[in-house]
Amino acid sequence: MNAEFSRTLSLLRQEHGVSQRTAANALGISQALLSHYENGIREPGLAFVVKACEYYNVSADFLLGRTLSRDGTTIIEPEELYDISGEKDNAMRGSVLAMLSKKLLVNSVAMLFDLLGKVGSRSVIRAASAYLSTAVYNVFRLLHQAPGTNNPDFFSVSRTHFDAGLTGADMTCSQVELADALSRHAAGKGPFPDMSNDALARDYPVLYQSLLQIIHNTGARTNKLPGRRESK
Repeated sequence: MNAEFSRTLSLLRQEHGVSQRTAANALGISQALLSHYENGIREPGLAFVVKACEYYNVSADFLLGRTLSRDGTTIIEPEELYDISGEKDNAMRGSVLAMLSKKLLVNSVAMLFDLLGKVGSRSVIRAASAYLSTAVYNVFRLLHQAPGTNNPDFFSVSRTHFDAGLTGADMTCSQVELADALSRHAAGKGPFPDMSNDALARDYPVLYQSLLQIIHNTGARTNKLPGRRESK
């Protein structure tokens, strides 16, 4: 069974605000057995998966971690990613969205670095890693400093330089290095993996769906940026 199944099953129950006893009764099993399913101790049969999908109103692909869309579709709009953060007094505040977003990014990065590995250029891999690492750094640093109570000395880059965009400049430089490294690799007739849609769907039947979702969401978001002109 997919490793995400037990966690998704537990989150869906908590999201619906029902106890294990209540959910187990509705699903026709014991509370102890449901607890085993939610903790990954035992794997359910197909009949249970079908019942759980009906009970929580989600697709089997969603429950098994094969898609981010609850109805099983491949591409969904960013705003359709379920977020319960606005629901009053909900103990699950944002956790479902966090789990889905993590899955989206982890799958895509795993696929990306597998493709980079097939390129086989150390300079390409180093530049790509530096670019993505700085993005992670930026998100964590903003989260770390937002409360105003954490020690700023945790970071070697000063707050002044960070706020002025130094790490953003580092990302830009890494992107330039990546473009140059790829250009040199191509000029030297270095190998590139087959990145046609059919090849990617064949080689990465699950991970490719996450990458497609990121491409779709990013395109939709950036196409709405102020000042962008529609091509004629």
